Amino acid sequence: MTDDTLRELLLFRLEQAHESLREADLLCAAQANRGAVNRAYYAMFYALLALLATKQLGTSKHSGAISLFDREFIKTGVFPRELSRSLHLAFDQRQTYDYGEMVETEPEASGDTIAGARSFVESVEKYLREQRLL
Repeated sequence: MTDDTLRELLLFRLEQAHESLREADLLCAAQANRGAVNRAYYAMFYALLALLATKQLGTSKHSGAISLFDREFIKTGVFPRELSRSLHLAFDQRQTYDYGEMVETEPEASGDTIAGARSFVESVEKYLREQRLL
């Protein structure tokens, strides 16, 4: 992949992340907590895909992408463990709220997940700028 192609991909993934954050905010404001958690998680996931692209890594499973993040960016000290915890929590909540039966969502959970997603996306974007990839 050329540098220009990578840059375009990173910008595209970050725009997806920011759009998902905007959607999460709108859903949270409308008290649609299940959707808010879903969109907050996807904001993180799109930012994660941008990170993985910088190392030419990918996987077809969300859990695989998260494992790659932990291996390549957490265990190596690039990002603090708190980002991994936020990502794992958002993934678990999305799974529960999207696929669980008769699961009630809590407004606090969606607000916390959105805050974690915002921090995650901002951290990824800052890293990519520091690495001069954007």
